[in-house]
Amino acid sequence: MKIKLVGKNLEDIRPLLAANGLEECDCGFELVVTHGGDGALLGAERDFPGVPKLPLRDAATAPLCSLHKSELRLAGFVAGALPLTRLRKLEGGYGGEKVHAVNDVFLHNVDHASALRYRVRIDGVLYANEVVGDGVGLASVHGSSAYYRSITHSLFRVGIGLAFSNSTEEVNHLVLEESSQVEIEVVRGPGLLIADNSPLRLTVPEGGVVTLRQSSCEALVYGLADFMCPRCRLLRHPNKLPFAGFKVLE
Repeated sequence: MKIKLVGKNLEDIRPLLAANGLEECDCGFELVVTHGGDGALLGAERDFPGVPKLPLRDAATAPLCSLHKSELRLAGFVAGALPLTRLRKLEGGYGGEKVHAVNDVFLHNVDHASALRYRVRIDGVLYANEVVGDGVGLASVHGSSAYYRSITHSLFRVGIGLAFSNSTEEVNHLVLEESSQVEIEVVRGPGLLIADNSPLRLTVPEGGVVTLRQSSCEALVYGLADFMCPRCRLLRHPNKLPFAGFKVLE
């Protein structure tokens, strides 16, 4: 199989690719192998949308448990043992332009010394007439364990999550139906529309309206559950206590 390799410390992984019959090339590839962390996967999906991804953790940066070392993950993929997950993306739109994200789409304040003021409508119904804060955004189920969790201290398993960052008002974070559409009108700005870790930024002036919703596009990822393995995460954060009965495999 022809693959595209992206990420960091690529020389550490190239011998394993060849040993498993995976041929590295720059065009005509059927799979993108990412070597790094979550950011490498997000960047690869942005650069090569629609092409299946196989994410591998960079062991030089993040220790791996014995079950999920790169050589085992690659062998599992070649043997057809890694399931394919289809992740529905999110879409943010303003002024005829769109950004897409696997994790989240956020509208942030441009001036860090001045809060963003904005109005929120959900499916055309006013939810908040004016919110003052650092920003507001929509997260996918996959992205709920990232920025959404740091804001809300919670996760969700179905739907899409609307989070309000550092708002001065008592406004509830929401988990909405996948078909919901959220409109954010900038009352005082400007604001900056951001998707995942993309360098693309859309500036939204006062009076501008951003639309956030689930996209029809999907990201295709092999072995996602193992890539998010809690044992591997615990090895990277050894000071965190495991759950009762949870044993780390070295």
